[in-house]
Amino acid sequence: MIDPDAGWLTQRLTLEPLRPDSAAELFPVLDDAELHTFTGGAPLLLTELEARFTRLATRRSGDGSQVWGNWLVRLTDGGAAVGTLQATLPAGGPGEGAAEVAWVVGRAWQGRGMASEAATSLVGLLRADAWTVVAHVHPDHVASQGVARAAGLVPTDVVVDGEVEWRSA
Repeated sequence: MIDPDAGWLTQRLTLEPLRPDSAAELFPVLDDAELHTFTGGAPLLLTELEARFTRLATRRSGDGSQVWGNWLVRLTDGGAAVGTLQATLPAGGPGEGAAEVAWVVGRAWQGRGMASEAATSLVGLLRADAWTVVAHVHPDHVASQGVARAAGLVPTDVVVDGEVEWRSA
């Protein structure tokens, strides 16, 4: 099964497990109201981001029913942090439900295929472990639809909180 405490490399990216101290590095990337255009909410303060990353670094939901994989997405060449990648997995394994994935890439690095590269690699690892993979994408978020498509996901008729569920074939 995919190890939420391990990272991996893609062609251009290094994926590292998110840690509480990742907040300081990612804060300038994520402190952008436009990243919330389709998801709602607002950027977190640095202290709130640190608290969130501390919670995510436990790698499990409080009730133990979910395993949380959260990774910092970094350019291998130069080392800049460009975003995050996540997978929420039923703790009982693939037979218990789908793995849900999500991605965020800072606007300074958007349009260069980094979200697609990161998401495609994560979906590939999950599929190799027999997971069905889903992502929820706002119907007007064309860029994220492209990322989902590149990762091998297809839109369904299921809508959750106004977002279309994309699912592995």
